[in-house]
Amino acid sequence: MTEVEGKAATARNNSASLRRALAILLHLGEGGGSGGATLTELTAALSMNKSTVLRLLAPLCEVRLVEQDSRTGRYRLGSRTAQLGHVYLDRLDLRETAHDVLERLTADTGETSCLVIADLPDVVSVDKVDSPRSVRMHAPIGSRRPAYSTGVGKALLAHAGADAVNAALAHGLPRRTPHTLTTPEALHADLAVIRSRGYAVDDLENEPDIRCVAAPVFDHTGAAVCAVSVSGPAARVTAERVPVLGPLVSAAAADISLRLGAAG
Repeated sequence: MTEVEGKAATARNNSASLRRALAILLHLGEGGGSGGATLTELTAALSMNKSTVLRLLAPLCEVRLVEQDSRTGRYRLGSRTAQLGHVYLDRLDLRETAHDVLERLTADTGETSCLVIADLPDVVSVDKVDSPRSVRMHAPIGSRRPAYSTGVGKALLAHAGADAVNAALAHGLPRRTPHTLTTPEALHADLAVIRSRGYAVDDLENEPDIRCVAAPVFDHTGAAVCAVSVSGPAARVTAERVPVLGPLVSAAAADISLRLGAAG
């Protein structure tokens, strides 16, 4: 073997070892359970022999990415992972984090995509990507809309606490269009459907000719911190098209949620 071939082989071996070490971390973070995993469980789950797993665990434990419980012998994520996670979350910028997802959503649907946050009883638009079509939904960044009559607002209310929902209801549910839900009973029923289905629909409820499909975005605590949507003229965003758009919007929201540290 030549020197060049030797260096290439070493690089491949190091890369393979890194991938296997990362597999251990991901398993402990996603599939290892809150109590961690034993050496036997790790070898079985990752299809590695015990000597390999022990060799890979050693440096992970040294830098506290992995810790071993002295009482049970089980391995779990170490304190350094929490430090890294906090640094990542502290540096997150919501608009920067989500913007390319909005761009992709608009490219996939041809409609305007928006990112909003809750300021109950309203929601506030913080970013958007306009539809390339001449007739489109206009939602200026910084604009406010009622939560109860909008897809993004209902997506957030569906995962808000009872106190937040009741506070929104206390501001009233005035009719904005003939389709607006104007009773607490109707809104609560719709919020239950949203939780079950995974996405919300503003079915001409806020503006007479605009239909919107929205989904909540969750952070690392499991809280719905914002929502993403696509919206457009009812002639284009038809009721028949909603079941197609719903999964696309939900997937976009899930992508942003992962970037915010939500569990996959």
